Order: sequence, then C-alpha cells, then structure tokens
Amino acid sequence: MAVMKVIEILANSENSWEDATKKAIKQASKSVKGIKSAFVQSQSVVVNNDEVTEFRVNLKVTFEVK
Repeated sequence: MAVMKVIEILANSENSWEDATKKAIKQASKSVKGIKSAFVQSQSVVVNNDEVTEFRVNLKVTFEVK
C-alpha cells in the first residue's frame, strides 16, 4: 500500500503558465522525491502597463511517502 502526501507550491515565469509549472516541478524535485502528479489549482498573471509580465501557478503536488 502506497502512502501519498500533497504539498502546495507557488511558482512564476515570464513566459507561460506551462513554464511556471515545469519550473515548480523541477525545483521541488530537488528536495521532494517520488513526485507522482501535480494539479494546477489556480493560474494568475501580473499586469504592468497593460502588458502581461508574469504568469503564476498554484500547484498541488502529490508524492509517495516511503
């Protein structure tokens, strides 16, 4: 029987929500082993001078506890 844990991660990117998500998983995997999935709970942007300057994601990351 596998035991799973869920943590919440916030990340940002100047390029896209997808890039922010990939950055979050890459950074999290440095300290969290056994990541199985991620759920994008929310997405938002920062707007400066009528331009989108930053994409933000709030992720729920699931990993196996050993």
